[in-house]
Amino acid sequence: MNKKVILIVGPTGSGKTEVAVELCHKLPAEIISADSRQVYKYLSIGTNKPIGKWENNEYIYKGIPYHLVDFLEPY
Repeated sequence: MNKKVILIVGPTGSGKTEVAVELCHKLPAEIISADSRQVYKYLSIGTNKPIGKWENNEYIYKGIPYHLVDFLEPY
């Protein structure tokens, strides 16, 4: 089975996450963040981290699983 990967790139605050969420609602897809700062807990300001919630050990943003965000301690 061939699976496709869609990359959405651009500067902080340019709307990448919202585009990804729209795609995920139309496709069977999830978001994997590649942001070097959004991995840290408590550092939402300055990283433009989407404000989601943890459900069953998964970070969920607008109903979409959002991986590699908000899981590391900053120290």
